[in-house]
Amino acid sequence: MAVSALILWHNPRCSKSRAALNLLQEAGHEVSVRRYLEDPPTLSELQAVQDMLGVSAIDMLRTGERVFRESGLSKMSPEEELLAAMVSHPILIERPVALFGSQAVIGRPPERVLGLV
Repeated sequence: MAVSALILWHNPRCSKSRAALNLLQEAGHEVSVRRYLEDPPTLSELQAVQDMLGVSAIDMLRTGERVFRESGLSKMSPEEELLAAMVSHPILIERPVALFGSQAVIGRPPERVLGLV
């Protein structure tokens, strides 16, 4: 999956996500914001982003979220189970995620998003 515009999977309640968006905008980049909690990614989108990131599913997860524990997930859970959990509970997706071209980064720290453009 290659994207032609700079896309930020954004949660406006998250300070890291807000900081990443501000950094991109201050650098003069036009950013397409996707509020992924309201518009969750599909399984195929998550798999494509995982490929772009080059990480395992657990590295895309917020393991400290209550729903992670309540779902019976662990760091040893199969990839398919972790991806399915992110589809069902997008709050589990580590944020923010910036996408541009055929690359993606998780903005932790937020300055990492500037490396895409």
